[in-house]
Amino acid sequence: MKVLTSILLTITLNTSFAAGDIQASLKGLEAKFKGKLPKVSTDALVTVEGKKVQAPKMKVGRRTINNNFKAVDAVKKEFGGTATIFVRHNDEFVRISTNVLKDGKRAIGTKLAKNKAYSTVMKGETFCGEVDILGTQYDTCYKPIKGSLDGQDNQIVGIWYVGYKK
Repeated sequence: MKVLTSILLTITLNTSFAAGDIQASLKGLEAKFKGKLPKVSTDALVTVEGKKVQAPKMKVGRRTINNNFKAVDAVKKEFGGTATIFVRHNDEFVRISTNVLKDGKRAIGTKLAKNKAYSTVMKGETFCGEVDILGTQYDTCYKPIKGSLDGQDNQIVGIWYVGYKK
């Protein structure tokens, strides 16, 4: 009985620790932008990482986020796990900055699957839970990024994402 109790306590502690890590990682990613609201222009489509995928340009202050990996790599170094910034393009979200890998390379230009995280974010809410990302299970958090979209403020312009492989 002692062994079973110890195992259950360990599982409980590890689960809550991972959830805390996800929340800390999410806050860490957002903090990289010092509370500045991003601006997105659908008139300024740019090629993402040399692929044929076009995505709106996202800027925070004077910094363009598309193809800029400084923030997501800093979060990975600081907290472990993975981080991504998605930009909204019509009814889809495109990875414009990520350290999630696909075939050994950054999964830049790939789109968020229309799963439970997508549905929750589209309602303006944060989703935290298990999600399949490009064939691998992750414990994740997706938080809508609100900012200016084509001159209209308080729009869902993207997503902050952090996750840990299961």
